[in-house]
Amino acid sequence: MDTTKLRELQAPLKAQYREDPNSAVVTLKADGELDGTGVACRVQTATALAEAGLHPATGGDGTQLCSGDMLLEALVACAGVTLRAVATSLGLEVSGRVHAEGDLDFRGTLGVAKDAPVGFRDIRLTFDLASSASADELATLIKLTERYCVVLQTLRSAPPTAVEMRVSA
Repeated sequence: MDTTKLRELQAPLKAQYREDPNSAVVTLKADGELDGTGVACRVQTATALAEAGLHPATGGDGTQLCSGDMLLEALVACAGVTLRAVATSLGLEVSGRVHAEGDLDFRGTLGVAKDAPVGFRDIRLTFDLASSASADELATLIKLTERYCVVLQTLRSAPPTAVEMRVSA
């Protein structure tokens, strides 16, 4: 996609959102079905059914997806799409790869040590890029990618998250 096509696609949306800010608020959803026999949850994605289970460091056998990996995959996907959109908008030719890695102390998840955090304690996002763009252009690209990547900003700002339970008979 080129800069002109992207602008054509986004211009009416931007105009609508400026005129009616409430129309820009969209509720995204995900649903999972609990596995009745094992320790797993089946999540329907846009293109396939994904089955998440225990990471091998918590007793899993490695045949199911790890939700921690899925979080990092969501970060890579969002950062990659955002970077491509920003590069297109800026008219920059960029290719390459996006990597994310995070450190987990599984003592927290398994309740082995109360002082061990549950969740990632460090996440690193890396862009390995090939481009003829200048250093300043690439710095702007990364700065704007960081600013507009939904998953990255969500991880950094930790929005309020409500948990509720509904029980059926």
